Amino acid sequence: MFCGILAGSVPNFVVADEPAGFAFLDTRPVFKGHTLVVPRDHAVVLADLPADQLAPFFGLVQRVAVAVEEGLGAGGTFVAMNNKVSQSVAHLHVHVVPRTKGDGLRGFFWPRTRYASGDEAREYAGKICAALG
Repeated sequence: MFCGILAGSVPNFVVADEPAGFAFLDTRPVFKGHTLVVPRDHAVVLADLPADQLAPFFGLVQRVAVAVEEGLGAGGTFVAMNNKVSQSVAHLHVHVVPRTKGDGLRGFFWPRTRYASGDEAREYAGKICAALG
């Protein structure tokens, strides 16, 4: 679907059209002004985005986040990306959602948990560090 938007065959409401990516309004927004930012080249998940495209793409995401806040008079933004799990469209995309104090959105959209101990937290950190190399 997002490739169709980029090709111009699927109607959308354009927010930004740049070499680094394309931003458009979500048709089912969390709040009005909810914007999606996609890379111009097809990538399904973040790991698929070539390293040389990271800075330009996230620079666009940053500029869109500032524009959503300033343009809509929002108190801030929620910037998020599903990566495989809960990814409803198989095309890398970043959500930029305008926020205002008291808007009803509570932190993340899922239950939060705690580590049983500092040792357990260190164990998880160690696994991630090891995978980073």
